[in-house]
Amino acid sequence: MAHKWRFFRAGGVDQVQVNTGADLSHLGELDQKLWVALACPVGDLALDPKTLQLIDADGDRRIRAQELIAATRWVTGSLKDPESLARSPEALAVENIADDTEEGKELANTVRALLTASGKSDAKSLSVSDVADAAQAFAKQAFNGDGIVPAASAGNDRARAALADVIAHSDAPTDRGGEQGVSADTLKAFFAEVDAYVEWLELGADADVRPLGDATEAAHAALLAVRAKVDDYFGRTRIAVYDSRSLEALNIAQTEYVPVGVKDVAANGQEIAHFPLAKIEPGASLPLGQGVNPAWAARVDALKAQVLEPLLGPEERLTAEGWSALQGRFAAYEAWLAKKPTGLASALPAERARALKDQALRDELFGLVAKDEAERPHASSLDKAEKLVYLHRDLLKLAQNFVSFRTFYSGRERAAFQDGSLFIDQRECELVLRVDDPAQHAVLASLSKCFLMYCKIRNAKGETRNIVAALTNGSSDNITVGRNGVFYDRKGDDWDVTVTKVVDGPISVRAAFWAPYKKVVRSIEEYVTKRAAAAEAESDQKLTGAVESAQSAAVGAPTGVKPAKIDVGVVAALGVAVGGITAAIGALLQSFFGLGIWMPLGVLGIVLVISGPSMAIAWLKLRQRNLAPLLDANGWAINKDAKLNVRFGEALTRVAALPPGSMRDLVDPFAEKRKPVWLYVLLCVVFGLGLGWYLGKLDGYLPGHLRSVQVLGDAAPAKVQIAPEAPPAEAPPEATP
Repeated sequence: MAHKWRFFRAGGVDQVQVNTGADLSHLGELDQKLWVALACPVGDLALDPKTLQLIDADGDRRIRAQELIAATRWVTGSLKDPESLARSPEALAVENIADDTEEGKELANTVRALLTASGKSDAKSLSVSDVADAAQAFAKQAFNGDGIVPAASAGNDRARAALADVIAHSDAPTDRGGEQGVSADTLKAFFAEVDAYVEWLELGADADVRPLGDATEAAHAALLAVRAKVDDYFGRTRIAVYDSRSLEALNIAQTEYVPVGVKDVAANGQEIAHFPLAKIEPGASLPLGQGVNPAWAARVDALKAQVLEPLLGPEERLTAEGWSALQGRFAAYEAWLAKKPTGLASALPAERARALKDQALRDELFGLVAKDEAERPHASSLDKAEKLVYLHRDLLKLAQNFVSFRTFYSGRERAAFQDGSLFIDQRECELVLRVDDPAQHAVLASLSKCFLMYCKIRNAKGETRNIVAALTNGSSDNITVGRNGVFYDRKGDDWDVTVTKVVDGPISVRAAFWAPYKKVVRSIEEYVTKRAAAAEAESDQKLTGAVESAQSAAVGAPTGVKPAKIDVGVVAALGVAVGGITAAIGALLQSFFGLGIWMPLGVLGIVLVISGPSMAIAWLKLRQRNLAPLLDANGWAINKDAKLNVRFGEALTRVAALPPGSMRDLVDPFAEKRKPVWLYVLLCVVFGLGLGWYLGKLDGYLPGHLRSVQVLGDAAPAKVQIAPEAPPAEAPPEATP
């Protein structure tokens, strides 16, 4: 029979309820089009990292739908009663393990062994702390079943030293206890390198390869120390033979000695090390005593003592032919050096490498690895028990933050992707996400239609990272870049906060109502500020000009300042403008007072004309606020919308409020002097009544002698000019008969 799913309405979509063990066991049957998320990064979930590591089968630090389904199938199949996942997930009861299979029996026996090892043999259940302690103790054992043996696991000094050599001269893996060790593959690769290295060493023992025996290495080093300089010397002498005109250029010019002669010179003449090795003459041989560049004298002496004399006998000069023959004696040695293996084992001393050829020693090391491998079944059972305990505790919680967002919309606790709480501007923002790259995140996150604050946070340890917080209640008047606050992470640790970027968006219809008026006020303030600054600058300029004029007049010099003239056209234009504005205001007021008893509706109409568009846009955008783009920008694969309506938004950002039952002392000794507001209101009412009387709007409510048409006469705007009646026409005279 197919499993019957239950859904709840949240975020504008139907979301599946994953509340029971049966729901988890049938999760693979649920159409993935009904899942809220299909993938998410491990770093975004505030769950135990060990649990997430156990679910992340491929180790790519992302949880995918198939990995979650595989985990739920394995866990529910390993339990007699999967409902324990929802009922009591903190501890795994031993009797609840399904032991009707070989794997189940082994798993139950392992759990019992862990309880015994923890000193809780009488306990009926195993908790995460118990299995973590047992796993850590097992990992510290000499042989823990991972196939990797640390040097400390060897039973004698000889094997321990050999393991240390292998670890130091190979790419050594790390065992489950956190120590570097060797595996079977590591030993095979290392000993193959040792064999190649020893074989190469044996080739170097040939007399043709080592012309001076054990002294060959030192002699070759002495040769290399001067090779480039000797080659340079004989190259210059050949050029001098080719063309004697080059001799002056091949030797160092006398002027090159001037900088050397004006300062203290070291005993070894290091200041002229870049000069030729000896004086250049056509076809000359190299002197080996007097006449050698002082900076190179010691190295030439070493060449003479360690190379020339043992191979060529006592010589005072070295010819080009002798130098070529000397290098030829080391050709086989240099060819042998070029064939040296490049593996890490080649860095071992020769005698130590030969000692590691001992087959008995190698067999002992492989035996240690085999002994560790023998514990693999026990380790595998321990790993399964550890996995079962961790998933038993956290699997349902993960599903309620992945398959659906039940935890988020319930409001009882934070969702796994919520990073903490941000306190700023007397508000607590709960919808806070961790962000790696704020600039990249903001590109997609702006589609959420939320008011977003990107912040850089720093704790007392100097650690820094970035977060983004959604402001969903109150107003954004005081939220600007550079504003500071405090952030509390999920552990309760506090971080200093600085706002680095703001993405504008609607917060509430109430805030949208006042937005046009605030914009007008800000515009007026900015305009007044600019005009005041301009007037101040103009005043300063005039004052400076007046001072300069006065100074010029004092010395009798022409000032060059012409008296200002009044432009009659400008004055006329200003008069027309003022008249037009006055007429427009008068017409508006006349129309307004013409509404009579409907004037309150007129006020409401004006307000709606001003605030209505802003409120309508805010109302539409508030119903489009969506959590999905925020998570998608963090690498999630969100499968459905996750709307944030007005009521839910108010719960995500709590505004400061006095606690119930608080008492307030309203006496403020530093309060501003109160303005007579009632007087201003009275003046406005009197002005309105006077204007209405002047326009004749109140004549219908007043006695005849108080009406504006009677008091003002022809000057009253409401005076109706009536044309005088024409005199009656005279009757035509009667006709005379």
